Amino acid sequence: MSAVIALVIFPGGVCILLAGMLYEWFDRKLVARFQDRIGPRWFQPLADTVKLLAKEEVVPDGVNAQLFFVLPVIALAGAMTAALYVPVFGLAPSFSFSGDLIATIYMLSLLTLCMGLAGANTLNRFSLLGATRTLTQLFSYEAPFLLALLGPAIVAGSWRISAIADYAADRWLILTQPIGFAVALIGLMGKLELPPFDAPEAETEIVAGALTEYSGRGLALFHLGRGVELVVGLTLVAAFYLGGVTNPLWFAAKTLLLLIGLAGVQTLLTRLRIDQTVGLWWRYGALLVLVQFLALILWEGVIA
Repeated sequence: MSAVIALVIFPGGVCILLAGMLYEWFDRKLVARFQDRIGPRWFQPLADTVKLLAKEEVVPDGVNAQLFFVLPVIALAGAMTAALYVPVFGLAPSFSFSGDLIATIYMLSLLTLCMGLAGANTLNRFSLLGATRTLTQLFSYEAPFLLALLGPAIVAGSWRISAIADYAADRWLILTQPIGFAVALIGLMGKLELPPFDAPEAETEIVAGALTEYSGRGLALFHLGRGVELVVGLTLVAAFYLGGVTNPLWFAAKTLLLLIGLAGVQTLLTRLRIDQTVGLWWRYGALLVLVQFLALILWEGVIA
């Protein structure tokens, strides 16, 4: 019974969806205030979701209808499954096993993969271009993001998220692995396609990118999945680099501080071209985090 409650209500299911909408609102509100705008009211993400769920789902011509409907479901399911293995809300993960870090990173990639396939499944030129940019950007940041999260795993000597968080409980790994922290946080922005890494959905160029042809329930599920991924990503970075999980309220404050940092970056920087994004990740991000990763492996070998 407890497993069912964890899956459906708390900390997964309904609560993680509401948390995703809350963090989305907070991010949009912060960016608006930094830009001297009012921003959305607190219930706006919920109102948008209800509106989209109530709208008719229009299937464009020339698409695989089954794939068109199932991709948003897989995207949301992947993000919500990842939430079960991380200490969301500062609580112990609902489920845990050796190697769940790798499984969680894979689940977080499903959203981007589904968005790319969704755009490639249509005949719309904007969707196809958005899908190309989405998958190109995915292959750029995924390896550095993975290495950045594996850094704490190396020093903790475990691939289990709960064990890594326990190891980091009295250690602020941001002090010893600053490059990994920066790459993980910026990589999360790339996964969520937040400015300046929003070229795949640049509304002034390609309408809504890969999701141009989506409306109604499909679009709502993609948006919900992105909100859940935001919560899971911030939870992982805070648990690994900012002193682990000690107090739920203090841990929630740390994730919100990270969100403030993301909002600041979105406000300060303009959109990068897709070639600039690829060059940034492979010339600098991947190289720097790889050097730190190799240094950690050598250091662990020396002290062992």
